[in-house]
Amino acid sequence: MNDELLRKFTRVSDVIWELPVSFKKGMLVPARIYGTESILKDMDDTVVEQLTNVACLPGIQKHALCMADGHSGYGFPIGGVAAFDPEKGIISPGGIGFDINCGMRLLKTNLTVEEVQPKIKELVDLLFKMVPSGVGGQGFVTLNSAQMKDVMRLGAKWCVGRGYGTEHDLEHIEENGVIPGADPSKVTQKALGRGIHQLGTLGSGNHYLEIQAVRKGEIFDKAAAKEMGIKEGQICVMVHCGSRGFGHQIASDYLGIFTEAMKKHKITVKDPELACAPFTSPEGQDYFKAMACAANMAFANRQVIVHQIREAFRHVFKDAKLETVYDVAHNIAKLETHLVGGKKKELLVHRKGATRCFKGQPVIIGGSMETGSYLLVGTEKSGETFGSTMHGAGRTMSRTKAKAAISGKKLQKDMEKRGIYVKTGSFSGLAEEAGFAYKDVSEVAKAMDIAGISKPVAALRPIGNIKG
Repeated sequence: MNDELLRKFTRVSDVIWELPVSFKKGMLVPARIYGTESILKDMDDTVVEQLTNVACLPGIQKHALCMADGHSGYGFPIGGVAAFDPEKGIISPGGIGFDINCGMRLLKTNLTVEEVQPKIKELVDLLFKMVPSGVGGQGFVTLNSAQMKDVMRLGAKWCVGRGYGTEHDLEHIEENGVIPGADPSKVTQKALGRGIHQLGTLGSGNHYLEIQAVRKGEIFDKAAAKEMGIKEGQICVMVHCGSRGFGHQIASDYLGIFTEAMKKHKITVKDPELACAPFTSPEGQDYFKAMACAANMAFANRQVIVHQIREAFRHVFKDAKLETVYDVAHNIAKLETHLVGGKKKELLVHRKGATRCFKGQPVIIGGSMETGSYLLVGTEKSGETFGSTMHGAGRTMSRTKAKAAISGKKLQKDMEKRGIYVKTGSFSGLAEEAGFAYKDVSEVAKAMDIAGISKPVAALRPIGNIKG
């Protein structure tokens, strides 16, 4: 970020930086960024441009927020959080993301790193076969149109009803694995066609399936770790994926619809990527119902992947047991109750590359595949951010620059030397996800801890990875 722009921020606390409504004509609320001074300095100027544009959207409440992992995105910055009055405010696909309900699932096992490390290649190779990844990956669950619509309505519950999971899984998924109000009639045939073969697939980009070990000496909240069943040296599995082409098509469809709807509803925005509609309008309600369909498909997608992970583990380790710690969305809009002006109020909260972190709720934060990840827990103070925190490390380098800096094959070899065995269908895609292309996840987690929003429970280090 350039020095002139940095000087315009007011430092609210050690890790909260604010721009007033006078910063830009049309701002209705201040814009706030969470992060250490070095994190703020390293953010690109576009984050400020996008966040202050969000602050101009009708019906926005309290602040436009960007978490410590923030970087520029489509319309909203990634790491962006904004809450709107449901009666006077809008809903915007740019504030949710194209990969609707891209999210994280964390599994704990009854295995230790000493047991798994000697068989890591066998395990990762089997998982690579059983969980399709890449752009064109198709899952093993064959659906017809009627079944796909059931998935849209029922989410992970559809999977559990067919033996692809347990009631315990549902109890440990955000919203128990199904967002209410999904209406398949609001989804186009084109979107249905893109999603019908993708259940149980990772996809590409920054999606992954990672075998991790709880770092020794790095359980930070022993009481919370004990409650979640987390121990030093324990093997865990983290899955990062979403609604794939299905959610992407829904977002694309409604961005087109909203561009026209804004003329009808006399809404102007600072950036065409912030195309929106009044939440109570027919267009806004149609998108909300279609978004729920994509969110439910993503919950089901991760649930089927978990079924395959369990099958693979039991093939390699006969007595393996894997339980869901939590599953949380980080690209979604939801009606929630929060305090505004000291009074409880229903709000439409947009989280774009940001994770829900209500008090006591597990929070799963993915770092780069080279550095590791964190399990955290939400705090009472998280109400300041509408119960939200960061979702990962956050990029600092474009995919193009990362590919120019290192070859995928070299990265794979370097990681194996350091005890991380990686399988990928695309060496180009692997290079895009090199650790140096991301922020220091520890510093990002620390910033939100200092803010009192989410606190670390345990650190996890990678030993095996499947890259989309």
